[in-house]
Amino acid sequence: MPLPGKSAQIDLPELTADCSRCAALCCVAYPFQADEDFAILKETDHPCPNLSQSCFSCTIHANLNTRGFGGCIAYSCAGAGQRVTEVLFQGETWRDDPDLLPHMTYALRVLRPIHEALLILQEAAALTLPDELRAQLARLSETLAVRDGTSIWDFEEPEVQDALAQVPEFVPRLAPYVVPRG
Repeated sequence: MPLPGKSAQIDLPELTADCSRCAALCCVAYPFQADEDFAILKETDHPCPNLSQSCFSCTIHANLNTRGFGGCIAYSCAGAGQRVTEVLFQGETWRDDPDLLPHMTYALRVLRPIHEALLILQEAAALTLPDELRAQLARLSETLAVRDGTSIWDFEEPEVQDALAQVPEFVPRLAPYVVPRG
């Protein structure tokens, strides 16, 4: 039985990035602006020139900061990349079938904000909350988890997108229950 103010753990997808299980989607999906975060200009849906031609690894990974790619260091897909690659595309990649590239990168751009919201809600689940907020947190988490999602359309369903839109309104309501660390 859950403790007062606590509820059973929601079964969430993996929310930690594992680049070894992804098709380097972040290195393709997002544009770069030549600024303090990225040393080059790169267009959306174009592979980064630092991406290995033979595998999905970065040829300058050990030197990202000194080479001007601090944005890569700061980035995390929160597990969305491997979910897109392994679940939505069943291990197929854009290198195996170039026609998949825009579909895979689009899927990453849809799933990443969902996974980021789930990370926030996962942290919030550790708080001692009144039953009303705990129930809303559980509903949002359950909806965003899309446990049986095997297609991008599962993540674009109105209830999932509505739950995602509710997270920024929900989080400030948690402020009175956050205990400062330290």
